[in-house]
Amino acid sequence: MKAAQSLYPNAVATMRRWLGEILQYFEHRTTSGVVEGINTRLKLVKRSGYGFSNFERFRLRCLVCWHFSPTAA
Repeated sequence: MKAAQSLYPNAVATMRRWLGEILQYFEHRTTSGVVEGINTRLKLVKRSGYGFSNFERFRLRCLVCWHFSPTAA
């Protein structure tokens, strides 16, 4: 990283900031992929449901979408 510091200062700074989390992945092999997938699905529902009459209908649509998905565990 010392050799790359002068060429890629932003990338090196980011790697230093996240070094602990990067190493945790290699030790435990866990990711936030499931959570990211849920967030992506919720954003899709939000975009497709523009104009829901109230928040409760939006919330119910999100719950139905998440619970009845064939990939949900």
